[in-house]
Amino acid sequence: MTGETLHGWAADLFPICRSLTGDGTRETLAYLRTIVPEMQIHEVPSGTQAFDWIVPDEWNIRGALIEDESGTKIVDFAENNLHVVGYSEPVDDVFDLSELLPRLHTLPDRPDTIPYITSYYERSWGFCLADKVKKSLKPGRYRVQIDSTLEPGHLTYGEVILPGRENTEILLSTYVCHPSMANNELSGPVVTTAIAKWLSEKTERRHTFRILFVPETIGAIVYLSRHLEHLKRHVIAGFNITCVGDDRSWCYLPSRHGNTLADKVALHVLGHTHPDFIRYTFLERGSDERQYCSPGVDLPVSSVMRSKYGEYPEYHTSDDDLSVITPNGLGASLEVFKRMIGCLESNVVFRTQTLCEPQLGRRNLISNTGFGPAKMGEHRRRLSNLLAYADGYQDLISIADLIGEPVWELEEVVNEALEHELIAESP
Repeated sequence: MTGETLHGWAADLFPICRSLTGDGTRETLAYLRTIVPEMQIHEVPSGTQAFDWIVPDEWNIRGALIEDESGTKIVDFAENNLHVVGYSEPVDDVFDLSELLPRLHTLPDRPDTIPYITSYYERSWGFCLADKVKKSLKPGRYRVQIDSTLEPGHLTYGEVILPGRENTEILLSTYVCHPSMANNELSGPVVTTAIAKWLSEKTERRHTFRILFVPETIGAIVYLSRHLEHLKRHVIAGFNITCVGDDRSWCYLPSRHGNTLADKVALHVLGHTHPDFIRYTFLERGSDERQYCSPGVDLPVSSVMRSKYGEYPEYHTSDDDLSVITPNGLGASLEVFKRMIGCLESNVVFRTQTLCEPQLGRRNLISNTGFGPAKMGEHRRRLSNLLAYADGYQDLISIADLIGEPVWELEEVVNEALEHELIAESP
């Protein structure tokens, strides 16, 4: 699966107007389900209580515009779906410019850029536009139309569960709730979909994989309200997948205490593949790790990103278009997550089966002549180091960290040690 394929998915999804609820989210999930047919789509009615939150009414929009007195369109939703404040209630009226201006949102320091603004939990309406357009408006009367509905409906989310031979689970979560923004919105779902497709095609999975496509914040909260006890019993590691499409940097944001298996594998893989990554703290959280790591929930979830949300210049604006994400950026992110999943799948605790060092020579694992550290090859050094730390307490990632090797470089010596019954999995 190539980065070009993932970028193509993003291009297909880019025009769709997604939000916390509504047909745009359903259309997005239906598209992703054509790639991963195992996806189940769930609907949660408006008004449903989820901890301290309530599922809001469903919002759908068909069009919106602002026209001047001559009938010239100043703003047209059909040209960019960021033009309307998310969850704007319907409007069809004429306003004086002085009445309209408080409803117009711009970025004065970026005169050509449209900001992304929402009003999910307060009934309101408004428009987002380039500041230079706002400044060009002349005094007068303006026709305003927002053809939307805001009424009881459903919140929609997607779920893929791929069973493994063990009931331990890996949680992968991404969000589908933003309109046309490429890195902040679409990079997460397309990379997560690629991961799900790759995992679904594997003939053998050790862990069960629970993969979620939820509206950010409220979707994660709703899901936790339905499955928390199960997740707390079974999830051993998880990742919130967002902002994984550009080429500029690698970033890591830990779980609340930074000491989970998800943190350990993220640091291990990034440390060996992209050692110049930027390390954030949980104080700089901003996505669904806020929910998964909240007190009382405490799931082992961390985030591996490219340019972190809120830190790159195009974030939450019309500038976050398909040129921000690249086939190389998307493809490299997919490979990093595959590395982390591979480490988790192979991460077991081993115990040596002999007291003192085993005699490797009689097993033809090392020469009996001239044995010594200076003549020990790299492969044999790895085997020796593996045996030295296989004490029945430390898992493979911990051993790899101690001896300074990536887990994937130890696969051959692990198999060799198992074949010669030098180590065994600890119960």
